[in-house]
Amino acid sequence: MVTHISINNYVLIQSLEIDFGKGLSVITGETGAGKSILLGAINLILGKRADTKVLLDKSKKCIVEGTFEIKNYILKDFFAKHDLDYDDRTFLRREITPYGKSRAFINDTPVNLNILKELGDKLIDIHSQHQTLTLNDTNFRLAAIDSFADITLAVEEYRKDFILYQKLKSKLEELINEEKRSKTEQDYFSFLFNELDGAGLSEGEQIKLEQKLEILEHAEDIKSNLYSALTTLENEENGTLASLSSVTGNLIKIESYSNKLVEISKRLESVYIELKDVVNEIGNLEQEINYDPGKAEEVSNRLNQLYQLEQKHRVKTAEELINIRDELSNKLLGITSLEERIEKLNLKLEKKFSDTLAQAEGISSERKKIFSEFESEITKTLDKLGMPEANFRIGWEKLNNLSVDGVDSIKFLYNANRGGELQDLSKIASGGELSRLMLAVKSLISQKNLLPTVIFDEIDIGVSGNIADKMGNILLKLSKAMQVIAITHLPQIAGKGTAHYIVYKVIEGERTKTIISQLNANDRIIVVAKMLSGQDITTASVETAKQLLKN
Repeated sequence: MVTHISINNYVLIQSLEIDFGKGLSVITGETGAGKSILLGAINLILGKRADTKVLLDKSKKCIVEGTFEIKNYILKDFFAKHDLDYDDRTFLRREITPYGKSRAFINDTPVNLNILKELGDKLIDIHSQHQTLTLNDTNFRLAAIDSFADITLAVEEYRKDFILYQKLKSKLEELINEEKRSKTEQDYFSFLFNELDGAGLSEGEQIKLEQKLEILEHAEDIKSNLYSALTTLENEENGTLASLSSVTGNLIKIESYSNKLVEISKRLESVYIELKDVVNEIGNLEQEINYDPGKAEEVSNRLNQLYQLEQKHRVKTAEELINIRDELSNKLLGITSLEERIEKLNLKLEKKFSDTLAQAEGISSERKKIFSEFESEITKTLDKLGMPEANFRIGWEKLNNLSVDGVDSIKFLYNANRGGELQDLSKIASGGELSRLMLAVKSLISQKNLLPTVIFDEIDIGVSGNIADKMGNILLKLSKAMQVIAITHLPQIAGKGTAHYIVYKVIEGERTKTIISQLNANDRIIVVAKMLSGQDITTASVETAKQLLKN
């Protein structure tokens, strides 16, 4: 249960400390005093979203902290799952900075908002007056049935499998669509691949061909210049080689006179050998190069083929064409394998559907088992709430397809009068009737859930007098099994509280602030008397207040 709430810099609350105990705590206050502000602050530590609009002082951060006694609520697995330190007394804290950054903590360990919300949902169930509208919501109705049937965990497991089934279904649809697209592209891909594959592409070919064509196109000029170079180098009388040989011979004759001459002589000899080797290479090139128009045309045609393919595929090299060819090959292989993948996924989907359907039908069977008991308990509670002729039934239909909630469609059918035709309660129930129906449903499922704390925010909307007293008795009965906090405007309910808190506004300087205080016995009499008669307290209202508090 929640034992302490601390609120700082939230909307109209500058600083607030509240202690809560076991049993039924009631919170009262005039309209607009700030009861909803208090509830909004509590929602922060339960993982609800917020922004800088909640800051009273925009230069400071907002901090809301709650202290919870959780010894008896089997939550150690939750703490272990999220690697959090467990303590029987657990602290939830939420901070909103002036820059809009939100931080959440469990026992001083930072956590993300989803984890805070997950724990908050296990600690407090808040029911607001607006939640009566959820009685008309299929998801809420099913949740109420599941809670009463004690199959919430089974439904959660089913939903996980249903999501997996949906993902498999989506994946199969994607593959089928991909196959359709691929089939239309297959002929085109095959044409492109065959064209590139038939071209016999090889790496480095284009550069070699371009160099070869350059030589073939200038063969006569190259051959003429090579021949002239050979003549200059090899002339027997005054050629470069002959002259160099003569110079080398002259130095050899005198090299014995100086070591430097020996060195120069050897260097010239090396130059001679190197030059002779160059002459041989030039000679070989001169012999190899011949003007061949046919060969030049052949090389030119091959290059044109490569250039055309490159232009078609918007690339510049043969290597890029090879990459495109390989990509096309992989696409064609992928198209071929799509049918096999679709077939395998289809079999997997059929198995998943069969398993998920079996789960859904099992859940449906468990739901239907408790319909009669659920109807009976709701009817009994409505009788206690001054609706003895009310008739409540559960309408059930089987869905044609699986849904996230299974195969069940649930309606709450209702009529306030004996013998009246049962209709969907959204069409016939008044605000007061909806409030009582919601309290009946909440009290029923809360006893099953045994939540640590339930907060009712003006559940008594639209009721008064004797009915309000009976509603208070139901809240009091609930508080024997769990902590109940009721925000109320009715003295009959306020008088049932184990503890009574009042919310009010004060003006300090230029600011309005919301304050909450716990009332002592004498103050409770005055506050309840004011709730009965307004600001002008009468002797009769005081006596009635004393009687309400005594009861």
